Amino acid sequence: MKTKKMKSDIFRGILILCIGILLISGCDTAFTVGGRTMGIRSGNFIFTDGYLTSNYNFSIDKVWKVCEKTMTDMKATGIEKKKKISAGTITAIVQDEKVQINVEYASQTQTLVSIRIGMSGNNMASQLIHEKITDNLLKAAEPEKP
Repeated sequence: MKTKKMKSDIFRGILILCIGILLISGCDTAFTVGGRTMGIRSGNFIFTDGYLTSNYNFSIDKVWKVCEKTMTDMKATGIEKKKKISAGTITAIVQDEKVQINVEYASQTQTLVSIRIGMSGNNMASQLIHEKITDNLLKAAEPEKP
């Protein structure tokens, strides 16, 4: 009888483990360790300390130009740009919110872009700007029609 109870306990433990894995492996997962918060959204974005980061399969120069265009398209004011060889920062005000975009070289064909809205970060607004950057990158990559 002990073996039957042990099997039942093991089965329950495995079932709880599987349910736990399913719950944290969904579209959105976040962890808080100490004073830092980190989340993963759809395997594409990483949210850390208010910055929503994504990787783009384009050169840093192309991504930088598109980030500038995105801020212009959004009618940003007070745009400040600081660009170095392998990284740059664009800071601006969009609809009374401070927006900071960090562009960082990852490889010749990959660039990391981190966006923070406001003091503590706004995940949804940052994702909206990432979507606008993606749209502008895809438009820039399309060949011109004759």
